[in-house]
Amino acid sequence: MKNRFLTITVLMMALLVWSCTDLVEERIDEAEFGEQADVISGSIAPAYGYMSWVWRHTNFYGLQLIPSDEAILPFRGGTDWFDGGKYLAAHAHNFTPSNDLIRDGWNQLTTGISRTLSAIEVLRPLAEEGNAEAEGALHEMVALRAYWNMLMLDSWGLVLKKESSDELSEVLRGQDAVDYIQSELLSVVDVINTNRSPGRITQSAVWGFLARLHLNAAVYRDPYGTPNFTQEDMNAVIQYTDNIINSGSFSISPEYFDLFNDDNNTNPEAIFNIDQRGVLRLEHNRWAYWSIAGSMFGRPEFPSADGTDGPAFTSDFIQTWIDAYDADPAEVDARFYQMNTIIPEAQLLDFEGREKVLATETENSYFCIEPLEFEMDRGVIRGIPWGPRKGDDGQFLTCETGGVRIYPVQQRKGNGPDRDVAYVDHTLEIDFTNEGSFHNTGYRCAKYQFSRTSPNANNFSSVDMVLMRLAEIYLMRAEAKLRNGDNAGALADVNFVRAGRTARPDQTPPPLAAIDLDIMFRERGFELYWEGFRRTDQIRFGKYEDSWTEKTDSDPNKRLFPIPQSAVDAASGIDGFLKQNQGY
Repeated sequence: MKNRFLTITVLMMALLVWSCTDLVEERIDEAEFGEQADVISGSIAPAYGYMSWVWRHTNFYGLQLIPSDEAILPFRGGTDWFDGGKYLAAHAHNFTPSNDLIRDGWNQLTTGISRTLSAIEVLRPLAEEGNAEAEGALHEMVALRAYWNMLMLDSWGLVLKKESSDELSEVLRGQDAVDYIQSELLSVVDVINTNRSPGRITQSAVWGFLARLHLNAAVYRDPYGTPNFTQEDMNAVIQYTDNIINSGSFSISPEYFDLFNDDNNTNPEAIFNIDQRGVLRLEHNRWAYWSIAGSMFGRPEFPSADGTDGPAFTSDFIQTWIDAYDADPAEVDARFYQMNTIIPEAQLLDFEGREKVLATETENSYFCIEPLEFEMDRGVIRGIPWGPRKGDDGQFLTCETGGVRIYPVQQRKGNGPDRDVAYVDHTLEIDFTNEGSFHNTGYRCAKYQFSRTSPNANNFSSVDMVLMRLAEIYLMRAEAKLRNGDNAGALADVNFVRAGRTARPDQTPPPLAAIDLDIMFRERGFELYWEGFRRTDQIRFGKYEDSWTEKTDSDPNKRLFPIPQSAVDAASGIDGFLKQNQGY
Protein backbone atom coordinates (compact mmCIF):
# COMPACT_ATOMS: atom_id res chain seq x y z
CA MET A 1 0.00 0.00 0.00
CA LYS A 2 1.31 3.43 -0.95
CA ASN A 3 2.25 5.79 1.85
CA ARG A 4 -0.20 8.61 2.41
CA PHE A 5 0.28 11.75 4.41
CA LEU A 6 -1.03 15.23 4.95
CA THR A 7 1.69 17.86 4.97
CA ILE A 8 0.58 20.59 7.31
CA THR A 9 3.20 22.95 5.95
CA VAL A 10 1.51 22.88 2.53
CA LEU A 11 -1.66 24.34 3.99
CA MET A 12 0.18 26.80 6.18
CA MET A 13 2.37 28.09 3.38
CA ALA A 14 -0.60 28.37 1.04
CA LEU A 15 -2.38 30.55 3.59
CA LEU A 16 0.70 32.64 4.25
CA VAL A 17 1.43 33.51 0.64
CA TRP A 18 -2.12 33.75 -0.70
CA SER A 19 -2.33 37.41 0.29
CA CYS A 20 0.32 38.29 -2.30
CA THR A 21 -1.60 36.94 -5.26
CA ASP A 22 -3.93 39.86 -5.81
CA LEU A 23 -1.09 41.69 -7.56
CA VAL A 24 0.12 38.68 -9.47
CA GLU A 25 -3.30 38.23 -11.03
CA GLU A 26 -2.81 41.43 -13.03
CA ARG A 27 -0.34 39.56 -15.23
CA ILE A 28 -3.03 37.31 -16.70
CA ASP A 29 -4.93 38.84 -19.63
CA GLU A 30 -8.51 38.29 -18.57
CA ALA A 31 -9.87 39.29 -21.98
CA GLU A 32 -8.80 35.95 -23.44
CA PHE A 33 -11.10 34.03 -21.08
CA GLY A 34 -14.48 35.44 -22.08
CA GLU A 35 -17.42 35.76 -19.69
CA GLN A 36 -15.84 33.89 -16.79
CA ALA A 37 -12.54 35.76 -17.01
CA ASP A 38 -12.39 36.62 -13.31
CA VAL A 39 -12.87 33.02 -12.22
CA ILE A 40 -10.43 31.51 -14.73
CA SER A 41 -7.67 34.09 -14.44
CA GLY A 42 -8.15 34.25 -10.68
CA SER A 43 -7.55 30.52 -10.39
CA ILE A 44 -4.39 30.27 -12.49
CA ALA A 45 -2.73 33.54 -11.45
CA PRO A 46 -1.77 32.35 -7.92
CA ALA A 47 -0.22 29.21 -9.41
CA TYR A 48 1.79 30.97 -12.09
CA GLY A 49 2.55 33.93 -9.83
CA TYR A 50 4.17 31.71 -7.22
CA MET A 51 6.84 30.51 -9.63
CA SER A 52 9.05 33.56 -9.16
CA TRP A 53 9.07 32.96 -5.40
CA VAL A 54 10.11 29.32 -5.81
CA TRP A 55 12.94 30.29 -8.16
CA ARG A 56 13.99 33.27 -6.03
CA HIS A 57 17.75 33.32 -5.49
CA THR A 58 17.72 32.21 -1.84
CA ASN A 59 14.88 29.72 -2.27
CA PHE A 60 14.67 26.57 -4.39
CA TYR A 61 17.07 28.08 -6.93
CA GLY A 62 19.77 28.39 -4.29
CA LEU A 63 19.14 24.80 -3.25
CA GLN A 64 20.00 23.68 -6.77
CA LEU A 65 22.92 26.04 -7.34
CA ILE A 66 24.97 25.95 -4.14
CA PRO A 67 25.32 22.14 -3.72
CA SER A 68 26.74 21.85 -7.25
CA ASP A 69 30.30 22.50 -8.42
CA GLU A 70 29.16 25.70 -10.15
CA ALA A 71 28.92 27.96 -7.14
CA ILE A 72 30.11 28.52 -3.61
CA LEU A 73 28.84 30.95 -0.97
CA PRO A 74 31.27 31.43 1.92
CA PHE A 75 30.74 33.39 5.13
CA ARG A 76 31.76 36.65 3.50
CA GLY A 77 34.37 38.39 5.66
CA GLY A 78 32.84 36.81 8.74
CA THR A 79 29.92 39.23 8.44
CA ASP A 80 27.68 38.34 5.49
CA TRP A 81 25.79 35.31 4.18
CA PHE A 82 26.27 32.97 7.11
CA ASP A 83 22.49 32.58 7.59
CA GLY A 84 22.85 29.86 10.17
CA GLY A 85 25.40 28.03 8.07
CA LYS A 86 22.85 26.69 5.60
CA TYR A 87 24.86 27.64 2.50
CA LEU A 88 28.12 26.28 3.89
CA ALA A 89 26.42 23.00 4.73
CA ALA A 90 24.62 22.80 1.39
CA HIS A 91 27.82 23.30 -0.58
CA ALA A 92 29.75 20.73 1.47
CA HIS A 93 26.85 18.23 1.19
CA ASN A 94 26.49 18.27 4.94
CA PHE A 95 22.73 18.06 4.55
CA THR A 96 20.47 17.67 7.58
CA PRO A 97 16.66 17.56 7.88
CA SER A 98 16.79 20.84 9.81
CA ASN A 99 18.63 22.87 7.14
CA ASP A 100 16.51 25.95 6.41
CA LEU A 101 17.37 25.99 2.70
CA ILE A 102 16.10 22.41 2.34
CA ARG A 103 13.01 23.05 4.46
CA ASP A 104 12.10 26.16 2.48
CA GLY A 105 12.64 24.43 -0.87
CA TRP A 106 10.32 21.61 0.18
CA ASN A 107 7.65 24.03 1.40
CA GLN A 108 7.86 26.08 -1.78
CA LEU A 109 7.32 23.09 -4.07
CA THR A 110 4.53 21.62 -1.98
CA THR A 111 2.85 25.02 -1.95
CA GLY A 112 3.21 25.17 -5.72
CA ILE A 113 1.51 21.77 -5.98
CA SER A 114 -1.23 22.96 -3.63
CA ARG A 115 -1.89 26.05 -5.72
CA THR A 116 -2.17 24.13 -8.96
CA LEU A 117 -4.57 21.69 -7.29
CA SER A 118 -6.71 24.62 -6.12
CA ALA A 119 -6.81 25.92 -9.69
CA ILE A 120 -7.65 22.48 -11.08
CA GLU A 121 -10.57 22.13 -8.66
CA VAL A 122 -12.01 25.44 -9.88
CA LEU A 123 -11.40 24.83 -13.57
CA ARG A 124 -12.44 21.20 -13.94
CA PRO A 125 -16.19 21.74 -13.35
CA LEU A 126 -16.17 24.65 -15.79
CA ALA A 127 -14.36 22.55 -18.37
CA GLU A 128 -16.86 19.71 -17.93
CA GLU A 129 -19.64 22.20 -18.61
CA GLY A 130 -18.06 22.94 -21.98
CA ASN A 131 -16.15 26.14 -21.21
CA ALA A 132 -13.27 25.99 -23.71
CA GLU A 133 -11.25 28.71 -21.99
CA ALA A 134 -11.47 26.89 -18.67
CA GLU A 135 -10.47 23.65 -20.35
CA GLY A 136 -7.38 25.31 -21.85
CA ALA A 137 -6.39 26.76 -18.51
CA LEU A 138 -6.99 23.36 -16.87
CA HIS A 139 -4.49 21.74 -19.22
CA GLU A 140 -1.87 24.31 -18.20
CA MET A 141 -2.45 23.67 -14.52
CA VAL A 142 -2.15 19.89 -14.95
CA ALA A 143 1.16 20.42 -16.74
CA LEU A 144 2.35 22.88 -14.09
CA ARG A 145 1.51 20.40 -11.33
CA ALA A 146 3.51 17.74 -13.17
CA TYR A 147 6.42 20.18 -13.43
CA TRP A 148 6.38 20.86 -9.68
CA ASN A 149 6.22 17.14 -8.98
CA MET A 150 9.15 16.48 -11.29
CA LEU A 151 11.20 18.95 -9.27
CA MET A 152 10.10 17.13 -6.10
CA LEU A 153 11.17 13.81 -7.63
CA ASP A 154 14.51 15.28 -8.69
CA SER A 155 15.33 16.71 -5.27
CA TRP A 156 13.59 14.41 -2.78
CA GLY A 157 12.91 11.23 -4.79
CA LEU A 158 9.13 11.36 -4.43
CA VAL A 159 5.99 12.94 -5.84
CA LEU A 160 2.72 13.91 -4.19
CA LYS A 161 -0.34 12.60 -6.00
CA LYS A 162 -3.57 14.27 -5.01
CA GLU A 163 -6.76 14.96 -6.97
CA SER A 164 -8.86 16.62 -4.30
CA SER A 165 -8.06 18.97 -1.46
CA ASP A 166 -10.19 16.75 0.77
CA GLU A 167 -7.87 13.77 0.22
CA LEU A 168 -4.55 12.83 1.72
CA SER A 169 -1.59 12.97 -0.64
CA GLU A 170 -0.31 9.71 -2.04
CA VAL A 171 3.47 9.39 -1.99
CA LEU A 172 4.97 7.78 -5.08
CA ARG A 173 8.61 6.90 -5.65
CA GLY A 174 10.72 5.30 -8.35
CA GLN A 175 8.94 3.92 -11.42
CA ASP A 176 5.51 4.74 -9.95
CA ALA A 177 6.53 8.40 -9.67
CA VAL A 178 7.90 8.48 -13.23
CA ASP A 179 4.74 6.84 -14.56
CA TYR A 180 2.52 9.35 -12.75
CA ILE A 181 4.33 12.41 -14.05
CA GLN A 182 4.41 10.93 -17.55
CA SER A 183 0.68 10.22 -17.47
CA GLU A 184 -0.06 13.78 -16.35
CA LEU A 185 1.97 15.29 -19.17
CA LEU A 186 0.65 12.88 -21.80
CA SER A 187 -2.92 13.67 -20.75
CA VAL A 188 -2.52 17.27 -21.95
CA VAL A 189 0.27 17.33 -24.52
CA ASP A 190 -2.00 16.86 -27.55
CA VAL A 191 -4.67 19.32 -26.42
CA ILE A 192 -2.79 22.11 -24.65
CA ASN A 193 -2.32 25.49 -26.34
CA THR A 194 0.47 25.95 -28.88
CA ASN A 195 0.77 29.71 -29.10
CA ARG A 196 0.74 31.43 -25.74
CA SER A 197 3.58 33.64 -24.52
CA PRO A 198 6.74 32.12 -22.99
CA GLY A 199 5.25 32.89 -19.57
CA ARG A 200 2.57 30.25 -20.08
CA ILE A 201 2.95 26.49 -20.51
CA THR A 202 2.53 25.47 -24.13
CA GLN A 203 2.69 22.20 -26.03
CA SER A 204 6.39 22.76 -26.67
CA ALA A 205 7.03 23.22 -22.95
CA VAL A 206 5.21 19.95 -22.22
CA TRP A 207 7.30 18.18 -24.85
CA GLY A 208 10.34 19.63 -23.10
CA PHE A 209 9.15 18.36 -19.71
CA LEU A 210 8.65 14.89 -21.17
CA ALA A 211 12.15 14.98 -22.64
CA ARG A 212 13.63 15.96 -19.27
CA LEU A 213 11.66 13.22 -17.55
CA HIS A 214 12.95 10.49 -19.88
CA LEU A 215 16.49 11.87 -19.85
CA ASN A 216 16.59 11.54 -16.05
CA ALA A 217 14.26 8.55 -15.67
CA ALA A 218 17.12 6.12 -15.02
CA VAL A 219 18.18 8.22 -12.03
CA TYR A 220 14.62 8.68 -10.80
CA ARG A 221 14.00 4.92 -10.85
CA ASP A 222 17.12 4.17 -8.82
CA PRO A 223 18.52 7.39 -7.32
CA TYR A 224 21.30 5.66 -5.40
CA GLY A 225 22.58 3.18 -7.97
CA THR A 226 24.32 3.36 -11.33
CA PRO A 227 21.79 4.69 -13.86
CA ASN A 228 20.61 2.31 -16.57
CA PHE A 229 19.89 4.57 -19.53
CA THR A 230 17.57 2.56 -21.73
CA GLN A 231 17.28 2.96 -25.48
CA GLU A 232 13.54 3.37 -25.01
CA ASP A 233 14.02 6.41 -22.78
CA MET A 234 16.62 7.94 -25.07
CA ASN A 235 14.40 7.42 -28.10
CA ALA A 236 11.61 9.22 -26.24
CA VAL A 237 13.98 12.15 -25.53
CA ILE A 238 14.82 12.30 -29.23
CA GLN A 239 11.16 12.12 -30.22
CA TYR A 240 10.03 14.96 -27.96
CA THR A 241 12.99 17.22 -28.74
CA ASP A 242 12.44 16.53 -32.45
CA ASN A 243 8.88 17.78 -32.04
CA ILE A 244 10.11 21.10 -30.66
CA ILE A 245 12.96 21.54 -33.13
CA ASN A 246 10.88 20.57 -36.14
CA SER A 247 8.02 22.87 -35.13
CA GLY A 248 10.02 25.81 -36.49
CA SER A 249 8.67 27.98 -33.68
CA PHE A 250 12.04 28.69 -32.07
CA SER A 251 15.54 29.67 -33.12
CA ILE A 252 18.93 30.08 -31.46
CA SER A 253 19.53 33.62 -30.18
CA PRO A 254 22.55 35.04 -32.06
CA GLU A 255 23.58 37.01 -28.95
CA TYR A 256 23.78 34.68 -25.99
CA PHE A 257 23.16 37.36 -23.36
CA ASP A 258 20.04 38.65 -25.13
CA LEU A 259 18.41 35.58 -23.61
CA PHE A 260 18.75 37.22 -20.20
CA ASN A 261 17.89 40.86 -20.99
CA ASP A 262 14.85 43.00 -20.20
CA ASP A 263 13.15 42.09 -23.46
CA ASN A 264 13.79 38.34 -23.25
CA ASN A 265 10.06 37.61 -23.12
CA THR A 266 10.10 37.86 -26.93
CA ASN A 267 13.44 36.14 -27.52
CA PRO A 268 13.00 33.53 -30.27
CA GLU A 269 14.86 30.91 -28.24
CA ALA A 270 12.56 31.10 -25.19
CA ILE A 271 10.15 28.19 -24.70
CA PHE A 272 9.08 28.62 -21.07
CA ASN A 273 9.88 31.61 -18.85
CA ILE A 274 8.65 33.03 -15.60
CA ASP A 275 6.98 36.21 -16.84
CA GLN A 276 8.44 39.17 -14.96
CA ARG A 277 7.19 42.07 -17.06
CA GLY A 278 5.83 45.02 -15.15
CA VAL A 279 6.41 45.96 -11.54
CA LEU A 280 3.62 44.00 -9.91
CA ARG A 281 5.44 42.31 -7.05
CA LEU A 282 8.28 42.83 -4.63
CA GLU A 283 9.77 39.40 -5.36
CA HIS A 284 11.05 39.30 -8.90
CA ASN A 285 14.17 38.14 -10.71
CA ARG A 286 17.04 38.55 -8.30
CA TRP A 287 19.43 36.36 -10.26
CA ALA A 288 20.98 39.51 -11.76
CA TYR A 289 22.47 40.88 -8.58
CA TRP A 290 22.99 37.99 -6.15
CA SER A 291 26.57 37.32 -7.20
CA ILE A 292 27.68 40.87 -7.98
CA ALA A 293 30.09 42.86 -5.78
CA GLY A 294 28.34 44.84 -3.07
CA SER A 295 30.16 47.97 -4.26
CA MET A 296 29.02 47.49 -7.86
CA PHE A 297 25.95 49.39 -9.05
CA GLY A 298 24.47 47.91 -12.19
CA ARG A 299 22.08 50.75 -13.02
CA PRO A 300 23.34 54.34 -12.68
CA GLU A 301 19.73 55.55 -12.82
CA PHE A 302 19.06 53.96 -9.43
CA PRO A 303 21.36 54.47 -6.39
CA SER A 304 19.95 51.27 -4.81
CA ALA A 305 20.96 48.98 -7.66
CA ASP A 306 23.90 47.28 -5.99
CA GLY A 307 25.08 43.69 -5.72
CA THR A 308 25.15 41.51 -2.63
CA ASP A 309 28.59 39.83 -2.71
CA GLY A 310 26.80 36.50 -2.65
CA PRO A 311 27.89 33.30 -4.39
CA ALA A 312 30.72 33.06 -6.88
CA PHE A 313 31.90 30.47 -9.36
CA THR A 314 34.09 27.77 -7.88
CA SER A 315 37.60 27.74 -9.26
CA ASP A 316 36.90 24.15 -10.32
CA PHE A 317 34.09 25.21 -12.66
CA ILE A 318 36.14 28.02 -14.16
CA GLN A 319 38.99 25.58 -14.70
CA THR A 320 36.77 23.54 -17.02
CA TRP A 321 36.60 26.57 -19.31
CA ILE A 322 40.34 27.16 -19.12
CA ASP A 323 41.08 23.53 -19.92
CA ALA A 324 38.75 23.54 -22.92
CA TYR A 325 40.55 26.27 -24.88
CA ASP A 326 44.07 27.18 -25.86
CA ALA A 327 43.14 30.85 -25.55
CA ASP A 328 41.35 32.90 -22.91
CA PRO A 329 37.71 31.66 -22.96
CA ALA A 330 36.55 35.27 -23.11
CA GLU A 331 38.24 35.65 -26.48
CA VAL A 332 36.73 32.59 -28.14
CA ASP A 333 33.40 31.76 -26.50
CA ALA A 334 30.58 34.31 -26.50
CA ARG A 335 28.89 32.53 -23.62
CA PHE A 336 31.74 33.17 -21.20
CA TYR A 337 31.94 36.94 -21.37
CA GLN A 338 30.50 40.04 -23.02
CA MET A 339 32.43 43.28 -22.63
CA ASN A 340 30.04 46.23 -22.40
CA THR A 341 32.10 48.66 -20.33
CA ILE A 342 34.34 50.22 -22.97
CA ILE A 343 37.19 51.70 -20.95
CA PRO A 344 39.42 54.33 -22.61
CA GLU A 345 42.76 52.77 -23.50
CA ALA A 346 44.62 55.45 -21.61
CA GLN A 347 43.13 54.16 -18.38
CA LEU A 348 44.55 50.67 -18.83
CA LEU A 349 47.96 49.18 -18.31
CA ASP A 350 47.04 45.68 -19.45
CA PHE A 351 43.93 44.08 -20.84
CA GLU A 352 45.20 40.54 -21.32
CA GLY A 353 42.56 38.06 -20.25
CA ARG A 354 39.99 40.90 -20.06
CA GLU A 355 41.16 41.79 -16.57
CA LYS A 356 41.12 45.54 -16.07
CA VAL A 357 44.22 46.87 -14.38
CA LEU A 358 44.62 50.55 -13.58
CA ALA A 359 47.45 52.52 -15.13
CA THR A 360 47.19 54.99 -12.28
CA GLU A 361 45.20 54.83 -9.09
CA THR A 362 43.91 58.39 -8.97
CA GLU A 363 40.54 60.05 -8.77
CA ASN A 364 40.97 60.97 -12.44
CA SER A 365 40.65 57.33 -13.51
CA TYR A 366 37.09 57.56 -14.81
CA PHE A 367 35.10 58.17 -17.94
CA CYS A 368 31.68 59.76 -18.48
CA ILE A 369 28.54 58.19 -19.87
CA GLU A 370 24.81 58.83 -19.87
CA PRO A 371 23.16 56.66 -17.20
CA LEU A 372 20.88 54.84 -19.64
CA GLU A 373 23.84 54.00 -21.86
CA PHE A 374 25.83 52.23 -19.16
CA GLU A 375 25.79 48.45 -19.22
CA MET A 376 28.03 46.42 -16.97
CA ASP A 377 29.98 43.52 -18.39
CA ARG A 378 28.16 40.20 -18.54
CA GLY A 379 29.01 36.56 -17.99
CA VAL A 380 32.05 35.68 -15.91
CA ILE A 381 33.27 38.82 -14.14
CA ARG A 382 36.98 38.78 -13.25
CA GLY A 383 39.46 41.28 -11.93
CA ILE A 384 38.49 44.92 -11.43
CA PRO A 385 35.01 45.85 -12.68
CA TRP A 386 34.07 49.42 -13.56
CA GLY A 387 30.89 51.16 -12.48
CA PRO A 388 29.33 54.32 -11.01
CA ARG A 389 30.57 55.63 -7.68
CA LYS A 390 28.62 57.41 -4.97
CA GLY A 391 29.58 60.64 -3.27
CA ASP A 392 29.11 61.56 0.37
CA ASP A 393 25.48 62.48 -0.33
CA GLY A 394 24.69 58.93 -1.49
CA GLN A 395 24.18 60.02 -5.10
CA PHE A 396 26.29 58.97 -8.05
CA LEU A 397 29.12 61.30 -9.00
CA THR A 398 28.41 63.14 -12.23
CA CYS A 399 30.48 64.84 -14.90
CA GLU A 400 30.53 68.55 -15.56
CA THR A 401 29.62 67.84 -19.16
CA GLY A 402 26.73 65.59 -18.13
CA GLY A 403 26.33 61.91 -17.42
CA VAL A 404 27.78 59.86 -14.60
CA ARG A 405 31.37 59.00 -13.80
CA ILE A 406 32.37 55.37 -14.30
CA TYR A 407 35.28 54.37 -12.08
CA PRO A 408 37.11 51.22 -11.12
CA VAL A 409 34.84 49.88 -8.39
CA GLN A 410 36.18 50.55 -4.91
CA GLN A 411 36.10 47.89 -2.19
CA ARG A 412 33.54 49.49 0.13
CA LYS A 413 31.90 46.37 1.54
CA GLY A 414 33.16 43.80 4.02
CA ASN A 415 35.90 43.84 6.62
CA GLY A 416 38.87 42.58 4.63
CA PRO A 417 42.20 44.42 4.69
CA ASP A 418 41.48 46.07 1.35
CA ARG A 419 38.25 47.75 2.36
CA ASP A 420 38.20 51.48 1.50
CA VAL A 421 41.84 51.42 0.37
CA ALA A 422 41.68 49.28 -2.77
CA TYR A 423 39.53 48.33 -5.72
CA VAL A 424 37.28 45.31 -5.99
CA ASP A 425 39.47 42.65 -7.59
CA HIS A 426 37.72 39.35 -8.17
CA THR A 427 40.16 36.50 -7.79
CA LEU A 428 39.88 32.94 -9.09
CA GLU A 429 40.46 31.37 -5.69
CA ILE A 430 37.60 31.29 -3.22
CA ASP A 431 36.98 28.95 -0.31
CA PHE A 432 35.82 28.83 3.32
CA THR A 433 39.10 30.11 4.81
CA ASN A 434 39.31 33.64 6.16
CA GLU A 435 41.18 34.98 3.14
CA GLY A 436 39.15 32.90 0.73
CA SER A 437 35.94 34.37 2.11
CA PHE A 438 36.79 38.06 1.64
CA HIS A 439 34.12 40.01 -0.19
CA ASN A 440 36.16 40.29 -3.38
CA THR A 441 37.03 36.60 -3.79
CA GLY A 442 35.67 34.47 -6.60
CA TYR A 443 34.74 35.24 -10.18
CA ARG A 444 31.16 36.49 -10.32
CA CYS A 445 28.19 35.56 -12.47
CA ALA A 446 26.52 38.44 -14.31
CA LYS A 447 24.40 36.37 -16.68
CA TYR A 448 21.18 38.33 -16.19
CA GLN A 449 20.85 42.02 -16.99
CA PHE A 450 20.22 44.58 -14.28
CA SER A 451 16.71 45.56 -15.34
CA ARG A 452 16.26 48.98 -16.91
CA THR A 453 12.65 49.09 -15.70
CA SER A 454 13.54 48.74 -12.05
CA PRO A 455 13.67 51.49 -9.43
CA ASN A 456 16.40 49.57 -7.62
CA ALA A 457 17.15 46.56 -9.89
CA ASN A 458 17.01 44.21 -6.93
CA ASN A 459 13.33 43.86 -6.09
CA PHE A 460 11.67 44.76 -9.37
CA SER A 461 12.76 43.35 -12.70
CA SER A 462 11.28 42.88 -16.16
CA VAL A 463 13.83 40.21 -17.04
CA ASP A 464 12.03 36.88 -17.34
CA MET A 465 13.56 33.90 -15.56
CA VAL A 466 14.38 31.41 -18.30
CA LEU A 467 13.27 27.87 -17.44
CA MET A 468 13.42 26.25 -20.88
CA ARG A 469 15.00 27.33 -24.15
CA LEU A 470 15.93 25.85 -27.49
CA ALA A 471 19.62 25.30 -26.75
CA GLU A 472 18.69 22.98 -23.88
CA ILE A 473 16.44 21.04 -26.26
CA TYR A 474 19.33 20.49 -28.68
CA LEU A 475 21.62 19.46 -25.85
CA MET A 476 19.08 16.96 -24.51
CA ARG A 477 18.75 15.46 -27.97
CA ALA A 478 22.53 15.37 -28.33
CA GLU A 479 22.93 13.53 -25.02
CA ALA A 480 20.23 11.01 -25.91
CA LYS A 481 21.87 10.35 -29.28
CA LEU A 482 25.24 9.96 -27.59
CA ARG A 483 23.89 7.46 -25.06
CA ASN A 484 22.32 5.57 -27.97
CA GLY A 485 25.67 5.37 -29.75
CA ASP A 486 25.06 8.09 -32.36
CA ASN A 487 28.18 10.17 -31.76
CA ALA A 488 27.94 11.95 -35.10
CA GLY A 489 24.38 13.07 -34.45
CA ALA A 490 25.28 14.23 -30.96
CA LEU A 491 28.26 16.21 -32.23
CA ALA A 492 26.14 17.89 -34.90
CA ASP A 493 23.57 19.03 -32.34
CA VAL A 494 26.17 20.43 -29.96
CA ASN A 495 27.99 22.25 -32.76
CA PHE A 496 24.70 23.67 -34.03
CA VAL A 497 24.17 25.42 -30.71
CA ARG A 498 27.77 26.68 -30.60
CA ALA A 499 27.61 27.97 -34.16
CA GLY A 500 24.38 29.82 -33.48
CA ARG A 501 26.01 32.48 -31.28
CA THR A 502 26.94 34.72 -34.20
CA ALA A 503 26.34 38.24 -32.86
CA ARG A 504 30.04 38.56 -31.97
CA PRO A 505 31.70 36.49 -34.73
CA ASP A 506 35.16 36.60 -33.18
CA GLN A 507 33.70 34.94 -30.08
CA THR A 508 31.47 32.37 -31.77
CA PRO A 509 32.58 29.11 -30.12
CA PRO A 510 34.57 26.97 -32.55
CA PRO A 511 33.11 23.59 -33.54
CA LEU A 512 34.09 20.55 -31.54
CA ALA A 513 35.95 17.82 -33.40
CA ALA A 514 34.65 14.96 -31.28
CA ILE A 515 32.36 14.30 -28.35
CA ASP A 516 32.03 11.87 -25.48
CA LEU A 517 30.08 11.94 -22.22
CA ASP A 518 32.68 14.07 -20.44
CA ILE A 519 32.60 16.67 -23.19
CA MET A 520 28.81 16.50 -23.28
CA PHE A 521 28.70 17.22 -19.57
CA ARG A 522 31.19 20.05 -19.98
CA GLU A 523 29.20 21.55 -22.85
CA ARG A 524 26.00 21.60 -20.83
CA GLY A 525 27.92 23.49 -18.16
CA PHE A 526 29.13 26.08 -20.67
CA GLU A 527 25.70 26.66 -22.18
CA LEU A 528 23.42 26.36 -19.15
CA TYR A 529 25.52 27.60 -16.22
CA TRP A 530 23.62 29.06 -13.27
CA GLU A 531 20.22 28.16 -14.76
CA GLY A 532 19.41 25.48 -12.19
CA PHE A 533 20.56 22.37 -14.10
CA ARG A 534 24.02 21.60 -12.75
CA ARG A 535 23.15 19.49 -9.69
CA THR A 536 20.86 17.26 -11.77
CA ASP A 537 23.49 17.02 -14.51
CA GLN A 538 26.21 16.02 -12.07
CA ILE A 539 24.05 13.22 -10.69
CA ARG A 540 23.09 11.95 -14.15
CA PHE A 541 26.69 11.99 -15.39
CA GLY A 542 28.04 10.30 -12.26
CA LYS A 543 30.02 13.29 -10.99
CA TYR A 544 28.09 14.33 -7.91
CA GLU A 545 30.28 12.28 -5.59
CA ASP A 546 33.45 13.96 -6.91
CA SER A 547 35.42 16.48 -4.83
CA TRP A 548 35.59 20.20 -5.55
CA THR A 549 36.28 23.37 -3.60
CA GLU A 550 35.27 22.76 0.03
CA LYS A 551 33.31 19.61 -0.89
CA THR A 552 34.77 16.13 -0.35
CA ASP A 553 31.67 14.14 0.62
CA SER A 554 31.20 11.08 -1.62
CA ASP A 555 28.05 9.57 -0.12
CA PRO A 556 25.54 8.60 -2.87
CA ASN A 557 22.74 9.16 -0.37
CA LYS A 558 23.37 12.89 -0.76
CA ARG A 559 21.97 12.77 -4.28
CA LEU A 560 18.62 13.34 -2.63
CA PHE A 561 17.97 15.94 0.02
CA PRO A 562 16.58 14.86 3.38
CA ILE A 563 12.87 15.37 3.86
CA PRO A 564 12.57 18.32 6.27
CA GLN A 565 12.03 17.29 9.84
CA SER A 566 8.99 19.55 10.04
CA ALA A 567 7.31 17.54 7.24
CA VAL A 568 8.22 14.21 8.85
CA ASP A 569 6.87 15.38 12.20
CA ALA A 570 3.66 16.66 10.60
CA ALA A 571 3.04 13.25 9.04
CA SER A 572 4.06 11.15 12.04
CA GLY A 573 0.54 10.75 13.39
CA ILE A 574 -0.92 9.66 10.07
CA ASP A 575 -1.26 6.06 8.97
CA GLY A 576 1.58 5.22 6.59
CA PHE A 577 4.13 7.63 8.14
CA LEU A 578 6.35 9.59 5.71
CA LYS A 579 9.65 7.76 5.62
CA GLN A 580 12.85 9.80 5.75
CA ASN A 581 15.16 9.46 2.77
CA GLN A 582 17.97 6.94 2.91
CA GLY A 583 21.10 7.98 4.83
CA TYR A 584 19.52 10.63 7.01
